[in-house]
Amino acid sequence: MGELSIRELLAEKEAGLDLELLAGHEGLDRIVTVPRIQKPGLALAGYTTNLHPDRIQILGSTELSYLANLPPRLAQENLRSLCRLDICCFIITKGQEPPKMLIDEVESRQIPLLRCQQQSSVFISLVTKFLEERLLPTTTVHGVLVDVLGVGVLLMGKSGVGKSECALDLILRGHRLVADDVVKVRLKLPAVLFGEGMDLLHHHMEIRGLGILNIKHLFGVASIRERKKIDLVVELVEWDSGREYDRLGIDDQTYELLGVQLPITQVPVRPGRNITTIVEVAARNQLLKEMGYHSAREFQDLLEKRMAEVAYLHSHSIIGDNLE
Repeated sequence: MGELSIRELLAEKEAGLDLELLAGHEGLDRIVTVPRIQKPGLALAGYTTNLHPDRIQILGSTELSYLANLPPRLAQENLRSLCRLDICCFIITKGQEPPKMLIDEVESRQIPLLRCQQQSSVFISLVTKFLEERLLPTTTVHGVLVDVLGVGVLLMGKSGVGKSECALDLILRGHRLVADDVVKVRLKLPAVLFGEGMDLLHHHMEIRGLGILNIKHLFGVASIRERKKIDLVVELVEWDSGREYDRLGIDDQTYELLGVQLPITQVPVRPGRNITTIVEVAARNQLLKEMGYHSAREFQDLLEKRMAEVAYLHSHSIIGDNLE
């Protein structure tokens, strides 16, 4: 999990937050470590049990109007109890003016008090998206990410095994490239992985013998995607005649990435095998599994039922022969 200082949050210009500092400048080095925010309505009423000090606290019209309608002494006590919890930051929405007692309290506790012009719902959406981008875990993997029939397929394998060539063939069939060679993977709450290309490699592929290709220029905007949820890992492995490969697909295998378990399929590569078709069918099969239909297990159940019927008939025929 990453971290972000309030100073960095205040200086952010590209996310559309448009924050200004009202008070508590000495606390700008406080750290935010979670992407979730909180509205401290109950805490302003004196109930602070479920308050999370490490989250940004949003003060909208409801919170400020409630505070203004409290008896001054009670409002002061509740604010003091709230700020005593070492809040990382307060943000006032809709450009509202903060009450003086709030300014005095955050200054005494060195808690940053910021303000934005957006409505609470709009700002919460913006800041949550920004914090997720900055704070949630990321990693990079060597592979190719392709959108196949709406399924995010991460092709993995040793260098030179044919990942990029397979992806190029998929693009020729109308599927879409997300990233080639280096895939940047980001965890999204609650347990979803999204992949995208690195900045310099966006829309590009390396094909041995051809060099670097710009897929967007060659095939148009419909052939690329900026990012895609990863649904399936397909590992391309060199064919080994002495190794047994899964031929039934009954037991699902998983691949762990950033703590998330992803379904994985191993596809042996050798001359004469149409790897592109296999990957495309694997994506279709994954769609069926997500809909609750597992072909291999259904076949196994049918086979076991048929074997049980045969065994039953056989046992009864033996009993009948003995009776005769």
